[in-house]
Amino acid sequence: MNKMNSVFPIRWHEDCLKLLDQRLLPAEVTEISYNDVVDVADAIRDMVVRGAPAIGITAAFAVVIAARTRYAENPNNWRQTIEKDLSYLANARPTAINLFWAIERMRGCFADIEGDPFARLLAEANAIHEEDIAANMRMGELGAGLIDAGSSILTHCNAGALATGGYGTALGVIRSAVAVGKVEQVFADETRPWLQGARLTAWELLQDGIPVSLIAEGAASWLMQQGKVQWIVVGSDRIAANGDVANKIGTYQLAVSARHHGVKFMVAAPTSTVDMQVASGADIPIETRDADELLKCGDKTVAAAGASVWNPVFDVTPAALVDAIVTEQGVVEQPSAEKMLAMMQKA
Repeated sequence: MNKMNSVFPIRWHEDCLKLLDQRLLPAEVTEISYNDVVDVADAIRDMVVRGAPAIGITAAFAVVIAARTRYAENPNNWRQTIEKDLSYLANARPTAINLFWAIERMRGCFADIEGDPFARLLAEANAIHEEDIAANMRMGELGAGLIDAGSSILTHCNAGALATGGYGTALGVIRSAVAVGKVEQVFADETRPWLQGARLTAWELLQDGIPVSLIAEGAASWLMQQGKVQWIVVGSDRIAANGDVANKIGTYQLAVSARHHGVKFMVAAPTSTVDMQVASGADIPIETRDADELLKCGDKTVAAAGASVWNPVFDVTPAALVDAIVTEQGVVEQPSAEKMLAMMQKA
């Protein structure tokens, strides 16, 4: 089986950014073109594009767009006027560290630019995109190396090509393990309330000919109790210096259940997702979103009128429940602050 995926959520084409509208999948495959940094930030906030690595790549191209606009307005002070754009972009979503990492990496190019910044910044954004795909391929190989032949894997949310520059983090591991014949079955849970597992992960795997079985999230523990899954493989939106992992809400309960049932728990994420400035998961900001995401299904209200809502979209899995963190720089088993520091020093 060809290891490479056929799904790409982000591309720069004909001097504009094109994003696959993930809100419409799988019913409709539609790209939206962007030439304004505010519109790109709103696309991140509104979930046109999602997944920490994909958000970072999108942000890098947004900086290109902003610089092009500000330089055209006033070539002499574009570095000053672009800061308002960067601030708006940074506020799009609070948990995914790749957003801030990409903005800072792009800002780091400003000092060396003379004249029009467009070409230099576009080259840097393209490099970020290409590096992400290469990192995902490497993570896929490393993660697949931990999996025994004949294993079944459960994944949560979507940490695939749709959430990255291409290939995927958690789904990259799954793709690589499938390619070498190690995987007996892939399970994806629905991942409420946005149904990324049902809408995106199942669709993405099927595009590449990888069979997948969908389960309700409430079925995951029973699936483990039945001995039908050997690994949980997920991505991450931010990893703290001690190895605590922020990921889509519901990840923590999977990790707790996995430990109880003797199922291994793997996190696949690039080093750009590791935030060494945050000591533990307790310091990671957790985004909460609009109540309608729970009260409604699409445009239809499904909940009882008057019910209040608590809608955090991420949770934190303690490092003690993680068997392996896989990055492009290597595998950290039973992660700790010391092991994370050693891996990041390599990076």
